[in-house]
Amino acid sequence: MEGVPARGDGVASLDLPLPPRRMPLVRRGRALKRWRYVGVYGPEVMFCAGRARVGVIPKSWWAVVERGRPVREGARGLRFDGSRVLVESGGVRADLLVEEGGGVESVNAHEGAGYIWTRKQAGVPVRGRMELDGRRVDLDALAAVDETAGYHARETSWLWSAGVGRGGGGERVGWNLVTGVNDGPVASERTVWVDGEPVEVGPVEFAPDLSRVGDLAFHEWPDSARVDDTNLLIFRSRYRQPFGEFSGTLPNGIGLAAGFGVMETHDVRW
Repeated sequence: MEGVPARGDGVASLDLPLPPRRMPLVRRGRALKRWRYVGVYGPEVMFCAGRARVGVIPKSWWAVVERGRPVREGARGLRFDGSRVLVESGGVRADLLVEEGGGVESVNAHEGAGYIWTRKQAGVPVRGRMELDGRRVDLDALAAVDETAGYHARETSWLWSAGVGRGGGGERVGWNLVTGVNDGPVASERTVWVDGEPVEVGPVEFAPDLSRVGDLAFHEWPDSARVDDTNLLIFRSRYRQPFGEFSGTLPNGIGLAAGFGVMETHDVRW
């Protein structure tokens, strides 16, 4: 594919169907996979919501993690309204506004015939409120946004981390780090944001137990992980995404004063 990999302004010149244009449901025998994920990370409460589609099969999810409480999650009652995220399900209500920017786009080939488009943002402000079994929780935090659409290989595995926080000098920081997809030496999706300005960073190494990525140590909150282990005839997914805190140094050399977010391992046949 001519011009791939591409990142930033280079994406617009590619002769490929990419969002916001319509992408075919199947390309060279591979089904289109696409999703939107919003993660809100902070010192006491974290939240995520996502909507995905593999071919014509949809899936939605949301989760709330409070420090010292088990993760609570569901699939019903989620709605995206532009940059608003709304949940109303049982004892959980949420109305959050994510102050999104343009994000960082990249397009990478994936095992021959496939390619993956993604637009990532991290360290963006989010404000709103949640009600948890009648308790009101006001949120003024930072978020990460992952929008992806592509023709992934039948067997795909990745390790991923998204987070937000403050650097040692008070900088507002966010990061998106990955290995397994979109992870070439250049024009990757790997990005660190400092006060809203994105910088691509080099390849990173994840600890197999998700305790570290590069020079960032991850401290998992107890009972915080979202887990899926599905094994069907044509679909298999082994997935773990714990929430927690980070310490150490970002790949661009900025030390963290405080950091919050997720790690993720995903092994999927789709």
